[in-house]
Amino acid sequence: MDSTFSTESTINQTFAEDVRQGLTSDPKFLLSRYFYDAAGDKLFQKIMELPEYYLTGCEFEILQTHWSSILRQMDGLPFDLVELGAGDGLKTRILIRQFLAQKADFHYLPIDISGSVLAHLRNVLNEKWPELPVTPVEGEYFSALHEIDRLSDRRKLVLFLGSNIGNMDQERAAGFLQKLRDRLHPDDLLLVGFDLKKDPEVILAAYNDSQGVTRDFNLNLLRRINRELGADFDLSAFRHWPVYNPLSGDTKSYLVSEKEQTVRIKALELEVPFRKWESIDMELSKKYDRPEIEWLAEHAGFEVENWFFDEKQYFADVLFRAI
Repeated sequence: MDSTFSTESTINQTFAEDVRQGLTSDPKFLLSRYFYDAAGDKLFQKIMELPEYYLTGCEFEILQTHWSSILRQMDGLPFDLVELGAGDGLKTRILIRQFLAQKADFHYLPIDISGSVLAHLRNVLNEKWPELPVTPVEGEYFSALHEIDRLSDRRKLVLFLGSNIGNMDQERAAGFLQKLRDRLHPDDLLLVGFDLKKDPEVILAAYNDSQGVTRDFNLNLLRRINRELGADFDLSAFRHWPVYNPLSGDTKSYLVSEKEQTVRIKALELEVPFRKWESIDMELSKKYDRPEIEWLAEHAGFEVENWFFDEKQYFADVLFRAI
């Protein structure tokens, strides 16, 4: 199991159609999944190193502290370690290192829509742990999980880390988890990262860093549209504007047009007018409390097996069992 499978052959066309839909909607929006081109990947690496961006450090702490409890849930049996949105796999390497040290019998199957990221990840892992079976799967989560199910009938420990669940509102998150449950077998496990509700100032600072890296990360999606679809976005004419609602737990990021302007997108044969101060909805990052997480598990066909927190209880990795 050391080859790469691609389940997404029309990603450029999908990107184009998603851009068309988002920029012709009212209000306008772009999908945050498209942040992660090669430049976006590098910018997100910088974000994770920022002092304001507490999420990564909290989850590192959780995995370093609780890896043995996570492994114990696999009952000493062979399993597949499947990661949704693997990225550089940096946090997952904590688990891989410890699992290998304990002589656990497992295969690692990272899933990501970025083929360049997966190629880099496999090279790094092959160099560091040549004995580790690694099968990158490029594509969307559900089609990739279908491919994995075809390849292996081993029990699965699925990772959905980094508060990626927060990129959906609660109803969509429940639907996503339900679809995910449909791809799993009873007693498969799912480890989900949740950013928790906390001091609003701490949360907002994580999305409005003093160095402006998060701003550049958002603007890079406009740069990608310029490059891949022949658009003429003037990045200097848009302002990055994050907000946090402590009642709902929603952190939202917008790009706000500072002038009246028209953007032309050659590949779509489209002109997109912007009013002065009109915004593009770029990203949602929802923060959760414990009752909301329990509600998600119940509505999606899981039961909560265990809770793992960092010392400050800023973040939780929650282990769900498919029932």
